[in-house]
Amino acid sequence: MFANWGVVTLEALVRRLLLTFIAVATLAAAPNALAASRDRVTTVELAPSGAGTFQSRAASRFTLAGVHWRGSGTVRFRTRSLDGRWSSWRAAAPEAEDGPDERSSERGRKGWRLGNPWWVGDSDRIQARVTGSVTRLRAHLVWSPETRIPLRVPAATVAPPIVPRTTWGADERIRRAPPTYASDVRFAIVHHTAGQNGYSRSEAPAIVKGIQLFHVQGNGWNDIGYNFLVDRFGTIYEGRFGGVDRNVVGAHAMGFNTGAVGIALLGTYEDAAPSAAAQDAIARLIAWRLDLAHVDPTAFLTFISGGSDRYASGIPVLLNGISGHRDTGFTACPGDVLYGRLGTIASVTRGLGGLKIFEPRATVAGSAVRVRARLSEPQGWAVAVEGASGAGVARGSGSGTAVDWTWDSAGFPPGSYRWTVSAGSARPAVGTFRAGGGAAPLAIETLVAEPEAISPNGDGQADATTLTYRISASANVTIEVTDAIGGVVSTIVDRMWTGAGQHTVELDGAALADGSFNVVMTARTAAGASVQKVIPLSVNRTLGLVTGAPVAFSPNGDGRRDRLTVTFALAAPAGVRIRVEREGRWVATPLLASYPTGTQRFVWDGMRGVGLVRDGEYTAVVEATAGPGAISFGVPFAVDSTAPRVRILAGAGLRVNVNEPSVLTLVIDGQALRREVKRAGVIRIPWAGPAVRVRVVAWDAAGNSSGPAVRVRRG
Repeated sequence: MFANWGVVTLEALVRRLLLTFIAVATLAAAPNALAASRDRVTTVELAPSGAGTFQSRAASRFTLAGVHWRGSGTVRFRTRSLDGRWSSWRAAAPEAEDGPDERSSERGRKGWRLGNPWWVGDSDRIQARVTGSVTRLRAHLVWSPETRIPLRVPAATVAPPIVPRTTWGADERIRRAPPTYASDVRFAIVHHTAGQNGYSRSEAPAIVKGIQLFHVQGNGWNDIGYNFLVDRFGTIYEGRFGGVDRNVVGAHAMGFNTGAVGIALLGTYEDAAPSAAAQDAIARLIAWRLDLAHVDPTAFLTFISGGSDRYASGIPVLLNGISGHRDTGFTACPGDVLYGRLGTIASVTRGLGGLKIFEPRATVAGSAVRVRARLSEPQGWAVAVEGASGAGVARGSGSGTAVDWTWDSAGFPPGSYRWTVSAGSARPAVGTFRAGGGAAPLAIETLVAEPEAISPNGDGQADATTLTYRISASANVTIEVTDAIGGVVSTIVDRMWTGAGQHTVELDGAALADGSFNVVMTARTAAGASVQKVIPLSVNRTLGLVTGAPVAFSPNGDGRRDRLTVTFALAAPAGVRIRVEREGRWVATPLLASYPTGTQRFVWDGMRGVGLVRDGEYTAVVEATAGPGAISFGVPFAVDSTAPRVRILAGAGLRVNVNEPSVLTLVIDGQALRREVKRAGVIRIPWAGPAVRVRVVAWDAAGNSSGPAVRVRRG
């Protein structure tokens, strides 16, 4: 203790010891003062006081308040500060309160309407007004005084800094049950807590503590409902107990808690914008937490509802990797302004922390073990398999964004194996599977045609299909195309001896007429065993060349590349549907109409049923349906509504930093220069002159402009 005081005089040392003695004596003599500072929740019944007004019978000092009531009516309330001034009337439940899943043991207060917890500051009385039928009304008054906490990061916490429960003062004695855990985390849900936005830095941890007391002792939940909370100053707080890096099931979005991480921003953001510090903290938190789960924050997913006020139990719901609370229930949370920024937060989040591994998984079919994943950017990758002893048994590698490797476990001891996907600096992905055993019996494990429908009209699109098949053991293979009555119309592979594993062969449909066919694969062993697999194949020349331009467009109304034009040719009148997909998942259907023969053109402004499509990479799939059936072809495109950022760096020479591939237009001392930048980063601009006045503008592929960056050197 003394070592921390440094060098002091004897007089100063005596003075410090005396002050310490006085402080200890004061605390020992005033135990009531300590008791008065303890956090607590007081539940009071509000009694009618005439004209639809209710109030508490006695004063009770509190800093956070919320009400519960029975009945179908609505409630507003106000509070009185210690100086006798009453606040304005507030809606007790401006939106549906968060909650645990219906089937969990964490049921809370059944039969009560739950109001939201409001930070009201130091107050001593509450009044309520009701509209409609309200049969009973009670207030939960939380005393949670301001706390100045040191924002230290525990040694085990990975960036970003997270204030642990012990530091913000969580009351571990009131937790009602141990935490429960999900098998995985699939997405993040962003909330706001409601209440005022003008809280101070020292009030923020008291608000977090007050919310815990309200959720547990008011609502009857096991613990605070959110996994994390963030204040307007960018401070991140650990929420529900159980470990910040574990899949703790919260009580923040009924029916969607298991498999989600809930993050709440303190305050109300229906009309007000969240601070830049808060948005940055949310992005850094989600970037780390979803990377632990290997989840792409910009991806879509289908989640089966566990039952909420919006989606009944068992309903599949399309969600974003970063969703708002309103996506899962009938609520305004997290407010219009914050909700409108989730797409940008998702894009920023995906780029934080460098290379990432998304959606790793291993599937076992017979003796074949297939390991797949996606990388956030092209990179060399490796897959390793270890036995129970930790010894390596197999390894594969490749490069690009798609990880796809298959190991044949036949002949290895049966048991549990561990797999690892690694790529550059990315966080490795790991898992286990059971495999091994004797040689597998002959089986055609897979047979697929990509695409399943072809249009062999010589335009270079879908003229042929690639057949991919996997057999479990070496065999004599025959692949034929048959018509509807089983007649062979084409032989693709004729009695070829083929080793175990995966193989591909191309099927050119130029000699086939339009219609429906079957691809029949037969495999035979030397001992006479035979297996067969049949898949359908459609030939349809109705749809001709499909194109999309520009390859990147920005539907932001600036007049530059605001629309996507899809052009397609029809050999016959057909019904046409254009669907927009992202990573194979449906996003929008901007066109459903009938067209005559000839070249057709459709222009899309980026609108879908719930607003503009978000930035990202997509595919426009044109599907034409005519007499022979349906045929489709997809063309890739990108949506980019975000302007690039460019700045001129200080120092010798002329260096420019740009955040995405762009075309730079420069004017240097009156001379114009154009430079194409293929990778984001620092670019050195060769220039022999003094470069006294420099003006730079960056243009991305979608026509977005950064605005000028200017440097003028004086003297």
